Amino acid sequence: MIQKENPTNPDLSVLFARHTADMHTDTPPESIHMMNAGDLDHPQVHFFVQREAGVPVAMGAFKIFDGTHAEIKSMHVLAEYRGRGLSRAMLAHIVQAAQAAGVTRLSLETGSQDAFKPARALYETAGFATCLPFGDYVLDPMSIFMTRALA
Repeated sequence: MIQKENPTNPDLSVLFARHTADMHTDTPPESIHMMNAGDLDHPQVHFFVQREAGVPVAMGAFKIFDGTHAEIKSMHVLAEYRGRGLSRAMLAHIVQAAQAAGVTRLSLETGSQDAFKPARALYETAGFATCLPFGDYVLDPMSIFMTRALA
């Protein structure tokens, strides 16, 4: 079950630690655009957690820029739970929650490296297409920007 939660909940520390470690594996610090738990604890951010037997195994969020445009942030599934459709379920939940919040365009930034290939494939199958940088982003060879209109 996926539910809205507070990102500063202490039992989410493993999710955040693993997400941070993954982002730093082959991405230079200046090209990492993740938000930490404190930054995600903001009224414009909708943060979600999926738990199994009470254990947090996946997280994802979206941040609203204005009334109609939002960005997906901090999608992560613990490695030992991957391959079971949890990322697809989290993405579907984020899209549905964004639509319910009145968002009409959902965008994201992800890595261009091979490690991010599965994430890019997931987003493509969910209707996201490559786009130019949005918001405060600038062109970066380590980043790929994607967007999709929400009906």
